[in-house]
Amino acid sequence: MPGGRGATPRQARREPQQEGRLIDALLEFHKGWAWVVIVANGLAGVLALAAWRVPRLRSRWWVIATALAEVALLIQVTTGAVLVSDETITTPRIHMFYGFVGFATVGLAYSSRDSMRGRLEMLYGLAGLFLMGIGIRAAITR
Repeated sequence: MPGGRGATPRQARREPQQEGRLIDALLEFHKGWAWVVIVANGLAGVLALAAWRVPRLRSRWWVIATALAEVALLIQVTTGAVLVSDETITTPRIHMFYGFVGFATVGLAYSSRDSMRGRLEMLYGLAGLFLMGIGIRAAITR
């Protein structure tokens, strides 16, 4: 049958359109989620720096906020990687570089946590603000 694998010609024509709509939806998610990532990392960074300066604020809340912000970033990088794998999507290389730098920053901060005892809040606070800045740069270079 035309269209392959037993599909009717009508079904075969519909598949690329559905795939295009899925990519379009993922692209819209990626654009909107960018601002969630930017705000979340900024707030988590400020919260962690406040905990570093004010000992009574050193609870698990800054850790939870930082973890959620970093998970949001990893979701963003993953959706970006899926989008780049589609042949119809083109993006500036610098945008992809910022995504890679953000991803690497999360890994470096996590791997540095043992050597930063007593200054862990400062490390994650600065990392959060850095990730916010990287996110802003990535968002304006698409």
